[in-house]
Amino acid sequence: MKVDLHNHTALCNHASGSMEEYIKEAIKQGIEVFGFSCHNPMNFDTQNRMSFDSLPFYLSEIERLQEKYRHQITIKKALEIDFLPDFIDERILKLDLDYRIGAVHFLGDWGFDNPAFLREYAKRDINLCWEQYFEATQKLAKSGLFDIIAHMDLLKVFNYRPTKDLRKTLEKTLKAIKKANIVVEINASGLRKQVQEQYPSREILELCLALEIPITFGSDAHAIEHIGYENVQIKDLAKSIGFSQCAVFTKRDREMVAIS
Repeated sequence: MKVDLHNHTALCNHASGSMEEYIKEAIKQGIEVFGFSCHNPMNFDTQNRMSFDSLPFYLSEIERLQEKYRHQITIKKALEIDFLPDFIDERILKLDLDYRIGAVHFLGDWGFDNPAFLREYAKRDINLCWEQYFEATQKLAKSGLFDIIAHMDLLKVFNYRPTKDLRKTLEKTLKAIKKANIVVEINASGLRKQVQEQYPSREILELCLALEIPITFGSDAHAIEHIGYENVQIKDLAKSIGFSQCAVFTKRDREMVAIS
């Protein structure tokens, strides 16, 4: 099955194209299960996310498209939720979603994947940053709020990689993910970014397989041309590692389907 569960909309203020255009492109590419997972409303970094005022339209438009295209594609309703415990709104947690994607985009108030704050890397100890990133990911997993972890080595986006061996920290993080029974996505957006590599790395995916942590797939699309981006490449990578199935969700119930 061709699956793409991580996709945004223009409602987040840094994406383009209509939601219906995304669906038409997904159908054109033969995607069978497509998920909208726009950035959650939150009283933090409001310029880069959907507002609460836009949320009713987002949900109703997904439902309209589900009905209109029901014979051509399965459309899922989700959100990508920043793991910022002080800002996660209870209204979000009460929504009837197919799945929740949890993401770490911030270390404190630093949006480390935002090019506007790129200079901050020169002021920081990169190894400490990676430690903090993985610690935040562990807390995300332990929170019990999420079904999928987004782009779990996102900190490499500008090619700032650790200079010491952090395997023990990584293994601790993956064990927390395993214990929480959540899914790691293979996210193609890194192939469009400076790092020129999917998230997460092959090494992390090999450890996921060893721990029997399930995977899924996402384009992380912010434009129509991103839909299904390098889908064949990331599926072939998963198969070469040894994965034969990926996760899909309905009302937060997980089902494993064959990777086609």
